[in-house]
Amino acid sequence: MQKSECPGGAQLRNRVTGNCDQKTSSSAQIKHRATVQRSKSSLSTSSPESARKPHPRPSDKLNPKTINPFGEQSRASSAFAAIYSKGGIPCRLVHGSVKHRLQWECPPENLPFDPLLITLAEGLRETKHPYTFVSKEGFRELLLVKGAFEKAMPLLPRLIPVLKAALVHLDDEVFERGLNALVQLSSIVGPSLNDHLKHLLTSASLIIIKSKIPTYCSIGC
Repeated sequence: MQKSECPGGAQLRNRVTGNCDQKTSSSAQIKHRATVQRSKSSLSTSSPESARKPHPRPSDKLNPKTINPFGEQSRASSAFAAIYSKGGIPCRLVHGSVKHRLQWECPPENLPFDPLLITLAEGLRETKHPYTFVSKEGFRELLLVKGAFEKAMPLLPRLIPVLKAALVHLDDEVFERGLNALVQLSSIVGPSLNDHLKHLLTSASLIIIKSKIPTYCSIGC
C-alpha cells in the first residue's frame, strides 16, 4: 500500500528545491558577470590605442626632445617661433658633429637690419632648441657685418626694450643671452648706447654689465 505524503512535507520539499534553484541561478549570474568583465578588461588592454603607447626608455632623460619648428604646436608658442616656422628668418640651422652653425640664404651684409635684428633679439627669450641657437647666433653674426653701425643705430630705441625683457627673464640662460647680446651691441654702437642703458637696467644689473661692457661705454648712474 503506497503511503500518502502529508501536505506539510510536500511544502517543505518544494521550499528547499526553490531555494536551491535560486542559489544556482544567482551563482550563474555572478559567473556570467565576471566573465563579461574579464572579457572587457582583456579587450581594453589589447586595444590598438594601448598598443601604440611607447614605454618610456632610460635614454629619454638623457636625450630631451627638441621643438619641431614646423609642427602645429610650435606655431603658436611665440612670435619668433611663428616667424621662424614660416621662413621669416633667412637662415637655417646646420647640425655639425661638434657644433652647429647657421647657413644664410644670402650674405648677411646684404640683409636689412629692420626688422631682422629686432626679431632675432626677441628670440633671445626662447627656451627651446633650435630657437635659442638661431636667435643668439643670428644676432651675433648680423652685428659682425660691414656697416653694422649704420644699420643698428636707428634701431636702438626699439632694441633696448626687447633686450630688457631678456635681462629681467627668470631663466638664467635667457638672461645670459640677453647680456651677451647687449655686450655685442655696445661693441658696435659704442657710447651711443649710454643714454638707453640707464633707463633699462636695475642697480643689480648695472654691477654685472659694468664688468662685461667695454670700458669706453661708461654708464651714468
